[in-house]
Amino acid sequence: RSMSQAIYTPMNQGHFGLAFDAYTHFTSPIRRYPDLLVHRVIKAILGKQKYQLPALPTPGEAHAKLSKRLASRARAPAAGEVVKKPSADLLAWQAAGLHCSANERRADEASRDVEAWLKCKYMREHLGEEFSGLVTSVTSFGLFVTLDAMFVEGLVHITELGGEYFRFDEARQEL
Repeated sequence: RSMSQAIYTPMNQGHFGLAFDAYTHFTSPIRRYPDLLVHRVIKAILGKQKYQLPALPTPGEAHAKLSKRLASRARAPAAGEVVKKPSADLLAWQAAGLHCSANERRADEASRDVEAWLKCKYMREHLGEEFSGLVTSVTSFGLFVTLDAMFVEGLVHITELGGEYFRFDEARQEL
């Protein structure tokens, strides 16, 4: 999650890490729509045909954010360089890339929300029980602890640490 997310685009930018000039990847076509598109394009190429994209739904807020990110990455034309207007086909593939990127982010966010909700639901049934865990972060208002067995992270508020006085040392990350 700390790495920048990929944006699906019809522009061949190769693969920096693998040092390939031309690159694509895909998994099972039942997992993600972009993978299905790659499978369909390869099938069309093998059949000596051109794959025609289906019409996509109208883009939403995530599409607008991704469009701005792509525009900021775009190379500015050199002085005197003639800029060709993109073809309808290229624009359709750009729209498909933005659509897939936005929906993948939305699905990831929904998945994280559901996972967090399920962890809360599970832990609610175990209030008052003791668990072993690892302190993962310290703040002025308490400790964040990840439980060993379940990888559930939660806050132990400073008021739950007893009646003692605690002073937060930010430089050393300790109470």
